Amino acid sequence: MNDSAPDKVTSRRGFFQLAFGWLAAIFAATASAAGAVRFLVPNVLFEPDQRFKAGKPDDYLDGAVTFLDDERVFIVRKGNTFRCLSAICTHLGCTVNRAGQGFHCPCHGSVFDDQGVVKSGPAPRPLDWFSVSLSKDNRLLVDKGRRVTDDKYLVI
Repeated sequence: MNDSAPDKVTSRRGFFQLAFGWLAAIFAATASAAGAVRFLVPNVLFEPDQRFKAGKPDDYLDGAVTFLDDERVFIVRKGNTFRCLSAICTHLGCTVNRAGQGFHCPCHGSVFDDQGVVKSGPAPRPLDWFSVSLSKDNRLLVDKGRRVTDDKYLVI
C-alpha cells in the first residue's frame, strides 16, 4: 500500500505557534478597535467659568486694593468706582505682590506701577484689567474672560 498522503498530526511546537499567532492577531484587532473608538470621542477640556462674584461693594474699603487669593486678582476701589486687576505676571505667570504704590513679581523681579504698567523687569506687557459689573444680587461680578483697558471701571 502506497501511503503518499502527508501526516495531519500537528506537533506541540506548531500548536503553540498557531495559538500565539491567533492571540497576537486578536490583540492587534482589539487594540485597533479601541483606538478607533477613542478617536470618535472628542478631546474636550472643560475649564471653570471665568466669571465670579467678588462680594458686595460695601465689603471693600474706599481707597483700598484688596487681593483675592483664589482668583489671583486685585479689586481696586476708589470712591464709588471699582476695577479688577490681574495678579498674574505677564512674564511667566507668577502671582505678583502689592508693593507700596505698585506691584512686584517675586519670581523674576518685574515691577508694575499702580495701573499695572511695567516699570522694570522682564515682563513683556502690563497686567491685565478685567471687566467688572454688578450682578442681580448686588455683588461685584468679575469676568476674567473680558479684558478691558485701564480706564474702564464700574461706577456705583
